[in-house]
Amino acid sequence: MTHTTTDVRLDPHPKDNSAVLARIGGPHANAARRILLAHAFRPAPGRRADTLVLVRIDRQEAHYADAATRELRKAGITVGADFALQQDFDTDLTWAEYPMSQLSRQEIRDVGAEAQKIYDDIATGHLVIHHHVPVWRTVAAVGTYAAGHSVLLHGHDHLRQVARAFGSRDEAVADFYHQYGDLVRPGPAPATRAEQRIARVLNPAGKRDTQTEQAAPTPLTTVPVYDGDPGDHTELLESLLAQDGEWERYRPHDETTIASHESLLLRVEFVHEPRAGEPRWTVAAYESQVGERLWHATATASTPVEMVSTLLDSLTSGAASTDDGAVSEQAVAHVARPLAGWAQSVEGRFIRWAPPRADGAGVRFDAFAAQARPGRDSRTWTLWGGDNADRPVWAIHLSSQTPAAVLQDLAFELAEGRCRRTAQRHPSVHPATDARREPPSSPPLTSPAPTAESAGRHRHAR
Repeated sequence: MTHTTTDVRLDPHPKDNSAVLARIGGPHANAARRILLAHAFRPAPGRRADTLVLVRIDRQEAHYADAATRELRKAGITVGADFALQQDFDTDLTWAEYPMSQLSRQEIRDVGAEAQKIYDDIATGHLVIHHHVPVWRTVAAVGTYAAGHSVLLHGHDHLRQVARAFGSRDEAVADFYHQYGDLVRPGPAPATRAEQRIARVLNPAGKRDTQTEQAAPTPLTTVPVYDGDPGDHTELLESLLAQDGEWERYRPHDETTIASHESLLLRVEFVHEPRAGEPRWTVAAYESQVGERLWHATATASTPVEMVSTLLDSLTSGAASTDDGAVSEQAVAHVARPLAGWAQSVEGRFIRWAPPRADGAGVRFDAFAAQARPGRDSRTWTLWGGDNADRPVWAIHLSSQTPAAVLQDLAFELAEGRCRRTAQRHPSVHPATDARREPPSSPPLTSPAPTAESAGRHRHAR
């Protein structure tokens, strides 16, 4: 028999783009709780006992919440879902450049489910990680289960898998050192951004729900990433600097923070209070510790944090280490692959891509700027949101030698990324100090990353 009241209410988590909150009520609350727990929901810390949360390392929350909804309704339990969340149920998540392209969608979910189990085992202490090694664009680790057997793990986040099993810890650790030698580092790898995201959801710093919190939550809506709120850029900077000592902080002025990579080949400049027309972020890569700048990118303060995060992720993934700029016909086509559904046009020196409805965003390639010397400030590529590329709400500019892999990552996020924003946007979301004026013609980063001595800091041994 179906109940006349809503027994379960599903809503997006107010502080996360993907996580799902379930509030349980009605006469069959216990049955609803059992079904939700069986579909990977868990008690929501800091909230009422009748609230569960679903957050996953593989970002398949919509799939599992949809499956839970079907099971609940099959049991005669009524479910109400937020409209935007229901849209997520009806849309399959796709991954950019998924490394195992031969897998079906279900097989990709199976890989994610295994990665989720490994993550949960580590988080609950059932699997203890002894050592790790950063491998190009991924991580290897060795650990031991409480049951006694040990495992070699490859990958991170939704791609982490058990590569080999061992009968004992000593055997596993010896094999790990034999493979990686001096590269081995103690303990687990630093938390990835996906793991930090889960930690923020499951370990909120605030107090438990209050009457004020329960009343009239801020309305949220799901929008394309290019139409999202800017987000917390300072938090993103701190997340970058927390990556296992790979980046060192240098603050030459109160208004500016420099993040210098341990290789001294990558440098990120962050302006805390940018003036009108000044970029908040400037990223630069160099050919050597004392060599010329290879390429650079700038992002305005109102750029959605998801777009800047994608740029920084490309830096740490190794994509920034290539020196082939995306200026050839083949490279431009490679960059544009994620924009397959967008309208392409050629106007004089520009190639432009616009969303299917031609609203709110675009990508522009400047063939004339592409011929400039690598060291000059050439805005060869522009990704933007707003009315047009000349008067954008936000913009990311990239020079001619920017690697195609970095540009394709950004193009995919622009085309496929989704985020949530407040339904009623305050005018200050796009401050006048940034949104409607282009950055200056020359970015601040014109010299290679400083050495540890010139910055007055001690480099930590890795």
